[in-house]
Amino acid sequence: MVTRLHTRNICTMTELREPQKVFDRAGGEPVAIMKNSKCVGYLVPEEATLDSEPRYASMDEVLAAVEETRAQAAPVLDYLKDK
Repeated sequence: MVTRLHTRNICTMTELREPQKVFDRAGGEPVAIMKNSKCVGYLVPEEATLDSEPRYASMDEVLAAVEETRAQAAPVLDYLKDK
């Protein structure tokens, strides 16, 4: 089974002995940490994190999004009615 990595940068446990080199090579992007060819975690530099906290959409925003996509979703919903 192939595991999909969520970044294109990887390092080994051995390379983590010098984390600054790993950060420099990654260029500010997350790094998958590999052990015995398996991903055991991710190293995420501070600059790769969000600048601000994500916010929840208001109910008005959700309803507006549903209304905007209603025409696009209608054929699929019609097809699924009798399934």
